[in-house]
Amino acid sequence: MSSLVGKSSLSSFKKGNLTSFLDYLEQLENHFTLKEQEIFAFVPESERFSRLRVEARALFEQYPDPKNRPPLFGLIVGVKDIFHADGHITGAGSHVPADVLQGIEAESVTLLKKAGALVMGKTITTEFAYFAPGPTRNPHNVLCTPGGSSSGSAAAVSSGLCLLSLGTQTIGSITRPAAFCGVVGYKPTYDRISRSGVIPLSPSVDHVGTFAPDVAMAACVATQLVESWNLEITGTKENQCINLGVPEGVYLDNVSDEGKMQFRATCDRLANAGFEIKSVTAMLDFEDIFVRHNLIVAAEAANVHENWFASYTNKYHPKTAELILRGQSVSDHDLNMALEGRSRLRKELTKLMDRNQIDLWISPSAPGVAPNGLESTGDPVMNLPWTHSGLPTIGMPSGKNGDRLPFGLQLTGRFGEDETLFLLASQTESVLI
Repeated sequence: MSSLVGKSSLSSFKKGNLTSFLDYLEQLENHFTLKEQEIFAFVPESERFSRLRVEARALFEQYPDPKNRPPLFGLIVGVKDIFHADGHITGAGSHVPADVLQGIEAESVTLLKKAGALVMGKTITTEFAYFAPGPTRNPHNVLCTPGGSSSGSAAAVSSGLCLLSLGTQTIGSITRPAAFCGVVGYKPTYDRISRSGVIPLSPSVDHVGTFAPDVAMAACVATQLVESWNLEITGTKENQCINLGVPEGVYLDNVSDEGKMQFRATCDRLANAGFEIKSVTAMLDFEDIFVRHNLIVAAEAANVHENWFASYTNKYHPKTAELILRGQSVSDHDLNMALEGRSRLRKELTKLMDRNQIDLWISPSAPGVAPNGLESTGDPVMNLPWTHSGLPTIGMPSGKNGDRLPFGLQLTGRFGEDETLFLLASQTESVLI
């Protein structure tokens, strides 16, 4: 691949001319032709690169002067197939007739386009962003799951098919596939990236986020997508002053033996680099948190799909149908009680951070590496409490096992303080790369 496909691509795109960009698209097309037939990250599209060349020419005509080009000029992005995007059909990984699923373009997609990005196409999602897997393979081993539900978005970035992709997380659908595919996954503070124009699964806990090859790229895009991004937060702390909290207790019992060994080794690496690692007992009621979150997802999914499911029951995968049927039996009282738990958990975790002077929580992104097989997308249990509480997270690669499958480290910041999370994540990444 051309150097344009590397991590310095944005500056290259902004300074380049149309001829060099079309050369880049030709190289990208050749790479896509080889990799996509193995990975199946994207929804099929005829004349994909002919369309991209037309859009590229229009972009260069709109911004002929490199000095006036927008911040994401020429960035090729993938869009999870539950986001509406003009010119692209939304299928949501489902057999429900597509004409009933269409809607107005997602605000996140529009913002990326205004910032100069070009849409490569729709990326494969599990059915309606739940657990029924699509055809996507893990780029590190095609016999392993890429994770889900944002399967194609993670695999596309991991394979170098695009430098940025949009995804969503309702339980663990960004952080887990980012870990399995060895890329950076960013889940913002709840609702700091607009969910408008995205088919919901559970609106109270759905998050829109991104996949990128590194923290720097994710941060650059976050400035364009996150509501009220504070550009004045630019200072950093010295490594020895950064306190990382490990949430000890039943939560970490969900990690595999191999995953625990790797996580402790990662903690040691960070400690040796000057970070302060603090063990803090947390979430002793994790089983209740787990039940509460899954109750919310089921109840709200049943509400979202009420009409579609009634009309097209036989079009739904059994896993999704089971979720909806389970949600139909949840009472309003039980749902309201579960919803109250979100802010309660957020306050509890924040108090622990204050009491123990923690800058970030750190934990494994998944119980271990990507499991063998494509029938399951893996277990999102390690991501669930951070999604439930709405706290911002960044997942990043933290090493590989003997089979060269990636592990992930999950960093969790304070509610609404995504900017600080990125600053500290950048320093953490510098130790782990």
